[in-house]
Amino acid sequence: MNTISQPVLEMQAEAASMEQHFSVAQVADRWGLSEDSVRRLFEQEPGVLVIEPPRGRFNRRRYRTLRIPASVAERVHRRLSVVNERGKG
Repeated sequence: MNTISQPVLEMQAEAASMEQHFSVAQVADRWGLSEDSVRRLFEQEPGVLVIEPPRGRFNRRRYRTLRIPASVAERVHRRLSVVNERGKG
């Protein structure tokens, strides 16, 4: 599979913190995907906020909250769209 490298545009910290952020459920609903699929797509994506409290002594399950900035969602959508367009031809 060929991957297309795209430059990552950095926002100033102040602008990024005030940007609209989406939950996994919101992106899943808008894109028509499962929450698990969206989580896999975004959990290693630069710019996504990952909130993970420390595990307690008896907690084996990992609890993570992802918040996806609008610019990151757009970047991933563009990347996936480019791959899909090239695959059609």
